[in-house]
Amino acid sequence: MEPFPPTGTALQDPNGLLAVGGDLSVERLLEAYRRGIFPWYEADEPILWWTPNPRAVLKPENFYTSKSFKKFLRRTDWLIEVNQQFHSVVDACSALTPEREATWISTPMKIAYQELHRLGYAHSIEVMDQGSLVGGLYGVKLGSIFFGESMFSKATNASKFALHALCRGDVFADEITLIDCQMPSEHLSALGMSLLSREEFEQVLQAGISLSD
Repeated sequence: MEPFPPTGTALQDPNGLLAVGGDLSVERLLEAYRRGIFPWYEADEPILWWTPNPRAVLKPENFYTSKSFKKFLRRTDWLIEVNQQFHSVVDACSALTPEREATWISTPMKIAYQELHRLGYAHSIEVMDQGSLVGGLYGVKLGSIFFGESMFSKATNASKFALHALCRGDVFADEITLIDCQMPSEHLSALGMSLLSREEFEQVLQAGISLSD
């Protein structure tokens, strides 16, 4: 397998583009995540590999809980489940809507992450309302680092509820020290997202992954 180039050679414009091509094998994906690289491309493009600088991250202790969300948490009877409906979560994240006319979660991407899930690397967090899946997220976990891939909501606050459970430590037996959000957004900023330089992110990444060795 051809190795990735050094991350410091990634382009500044577009921010973080490192490599083109390759495949979505388990071996390549795991190598990518261990180096802070992720695939992101449209259906009509070759596989594009990214390592943006700066990097959007969320430290669990910095998750922002607004007064209205605290009130919601006190009165909701939603339940969190883990890895019970991985395929359904990925399908929901890729579903087209009036607001989203295209998706980067192609069939090859779904197949690749389903294999990561089968091997215990990819995980889903499901938000259940009286037996119905109303929101959730999925991503890859290596050591104490969770690489968030996508989330969805069919009800107000549903994806936030899943992220809150992840940050609070309700999902995994071991601690999550950092959530990789990949690219910044206004929504993530409102939840406590911060930015790390590529060098800082890679240092935190290696320390977190080493916990699984």
